[in-house]
Amino acid sequence: MTDINKTLLQSLGSGLAGACALTALHETARQFIPEAPRADILGMRAIKKVMASVDEEPPADDELHDWALGGDVVSNTLYYSLIGLAKPENAVLTGAVLGLAAGVGAVALPGPMGLGTAPSSRTPATAAMTIGWYLVGGLVTAGAYTLLKRR
Repeated sequence: MTDINKTLLQSLGSGLAGACALTALHETARQFIPEAPRADILGMRAIKKVMASVDEEPPADDELHDWALGGDVVSNTLYYSLIGLAKPENAVLTGAVLGLAAGVGAVALPGPMGLGTAPSSRTPATAAMTIGWYLVGGLVTAGAYTLLKRR
């Protein structure tokens, strides 16, 4: 396997680990914490908006929820995979920066994108959890990247 292919797989694998950790955290917390961020709702709204723009009917809410979770995992995997641009010794810092940037974006961007602000920033606690959980995803990504680079 070439070095570029190995690095690409390490980056994608690390991004997937971070994305899965983030999605698991979101989905678990929303069951127990009333103020928890609702990335799933943002995803569902985004899918509905795109489908409406091409005159398509979105699926029922249960299926739409599954699509949103899948979309979150794919998009966050690709985003967190940017860790591969870092040197392994800078993985933790890079993962933290990626996570914080994603969290701030998840709080600041849904409103201007027409997706509403309540799912990620309806209270200060919701906004803090949103940023914190994306940070956790970035740190999980960094940990996975560090481990995979050692092999």
